Amino acid sequence: MVKRQYTDRWIAKLSSLSDQDFEGLALEAFQYQAASNPLYRSYLDLLQKDPKQIHHLADIPFLPIRFFKNQTIKTEDWTAVTTFSSSSTTGQQPSLHHLYSAELYESVSRQGFEFFYGDISEYCVLALLPSYLERSGSSLVYMADYFIRQSHYKESGFFLHDLAGLASQLEDCRSRKFPTLLIGVSFALLDLAEQFPMPLGDTIVMETGGMKGRRKEMTREELHQTLSSAFQVQQIHSEYGMTELLSQAYSKGEGLFWPSPTMRVLGRDITDPLSPQKLGQTAALNIIDLANINTISFIATEDIGQVYADHSFRVMGRLDKSDIRGCNLMVADL
Repeated sequence: MVKRQYTDRWIAKLSSLSDQDFEGLALEAFQYQAASNPLYRSYLDLLQKDPKQIHHLADIPFLPIRFFKNQTIKTEDWTAVTTFSSSSTTGQQPSLHHLYSAELYESVSRQGFEFFYGDISEYCVLALLPSYLERSGSSLVYMADYFIRQSHYKESGFFLHDLAGLASQLEDCRSRKFPTLLIGVSFALLDLAEQFPMPLGDTIVMETGGMKGRRKEMTREELHQTLSSAFQVQQIHSEYGMTELLSQAYSKGEGLFWPSPTMRVLGRDITDPLSPQKLGQTAALNIIDLANINTISFIATEDIGQVYADHSFRVMGRLDKSDIRGCNLMVADL
């Protein structure tokens, strides 16, 4: 009961979060997780970091994201309502993210989207996520399903392999001037673009990344150029999220991602994971996700990019394992 009350209060804090409040709430989350998350507490001990001496975001140690593959990450002890899992090839260990509160994930997902795009209920939401729908545990499918259920349009829904049906629905939405969000995994959007090129007008076309071995990898710029040409739209939007996060970031096509109010991205030195990187310089990305209050809010990802003073960031690729040097704790199994 105490845990439920704490989470409810946290949801309320996040719903009214301002940029000025972020650091204070992040430090509150740090102290809570340092005291009540056994894995994170062990990590801090190995780093010889005293939580009482942490007073600024730059001083907070970030937990390597790989621990989601081989450790149970929970702040306090509780039973998960569901567990999100990452996609993985045969023989690979997927990341597992245990969810304490469905309401928390739904609330921050909606808050993040609406911060950039307005009321989700006013959109006809069409989701093209075949590789995710074909397995269980996808946080992206969960979010898309929630958005579809919030939509006022009965036409909203998932399209697994029915590209012809999706094309027909997109044309119907365009002709009836429905505000429409088409959210899809990259390879499926390319299939749609090749088989059913069409003018989509004001439709928001949003890619979530990932070829999933279905197509040859291409740069985001190449992907966007191909989709823009096929659908005759000026910009292709992007969503940045992952199994280990509950918050998302969005790009409206300018090459920059903007984090949701509950999320912030910081850069760390690629060869020294405990040292911050200067703004605008190529860095490995650390993420603060305040929505992860029941797991871990401070995650050292394996993405490479650049972070700017206005909190926007670029994603440029993945960290080569050979670049992780200078701290054996980054690869230790606690």
